[in-house]
Amino acid sequence: MATDYRSALLAAKTVAEGGATLSPEAQVAYQAYLHHPVVLGLPVVFNLLAFLITAVVTWLLVIGIKESARTNDAMVILKVVTLLFFIAVGAAFVKPAHWQPFFPGGLKGVWTGASLIFFAYIGFDAVSTVAEECENPGRDMPRGILGSLLVCTVLYMAAGLVLTGMIPYGKLAGVADPLAEALSFVKQDWAAGLLSFGAVIAMTSVLLVFQLGQPRILMSMSRDGLLGPWFSAIHPRYRTPHRTTILTGLFVGVISAVANIDVVIELTNIGTLFAFVLVCSGILVSRYLEPDRPRGFRVPFVPVVPLLGIGMCVFLMAGLPIHTWERFFIWLALGLVIYFAYSRKRSRLAGASAR
Repeated sequence: MATDYRSALLAAKTVAEGGATLSPEAQVAYQAYLHHPVVLGLPVVFNLLAFLITAVVTWLLVIGIKESARTNDAMVILKVVTLLFFIAVGAAFVKPAHWQPFFPGGLKGVWTGASLIFFAYIGFDAVSTVAEECENPGRDMPRGILGSLLVCTVLYMAAGLVLTGMIPYGKLAGVADPLAEALSFVKQDWAAGLLSFGAVIAMTSVLLVFQLGQPRILMSMSRDGLLGPWFSAIHPRYRTPHRTTILTGLFVGVISAVANIDVVIELTNIGTLFAFVLVCSGILVSRYLEPDRPRGFRVPFVPVVPLLGIGMCVFLMAGLPIHTWERFFIWLALGLVIYFAYSRKRSRLAGASAR
């Protein structure tokens, strides 16, 4: 089925009217096509729950970093408990025969899958955006990023092995909640219900981290002159970047309410991977231009580590669909227009160079 949502609806309609059996994903699209409201002759498909959850997260982030951190800590604990619960319950139903063949799609399948599933590993870099709120960022940032990445990698690998051992991988196509589906497949419906609740909490915690980081990125860009001073305003009572937080919340809320999740994930992946390419490149440039600059944390084995980072990110980007690249270049072009029309001459770096 086409990734574009409008194309998905039309494809599902055509298949259904032809009497063919729809996949679960296509069935959802076709039901949306049948039952969506119409305003001025235009179909309206709006995910109200996604918008409301985003609004609550935005409000929480505006009122303070401590409140946000405490809420996030509670949700992360629940998320880890949920994964451990799935691994403990599901391990008893693992059938090694389901792992044959272990790479059913071959190396190309692994490549494409890694490019798409990269979405699950986005957020570790968001730790660096709250460096100003840390007591010792030079020590805490590396520990937080590397430690959380290690723990999550182990949990993801264990959950992935249990999942694919419980249910044939073909039955997971188009399934939005694969862990709950696997538990239902082995007749553990009670556990599937608990896991579905945990999945909602898990997605909300990820959203909170994303929306915590982006406003501070916009604030830092404003301080550097890349954006206007409006973006660097701090709330006098809550001491948070309230304007950029609300702006980010509105953007995320609207997009999550109307956009196709596959398109959003693919575009998020390629954008984040490209950002990582720039970060790795920035390390190389910084070490060359300012070798003696004081650094709270130094990346080891330069230039090997940055070059490996660039190569791996480009490799994963190459595994994404062509339409994702097309959308990426459109967003990149818009960003370049803003940079050359406004940011380039107003940045602090440009001012320092002029002096």
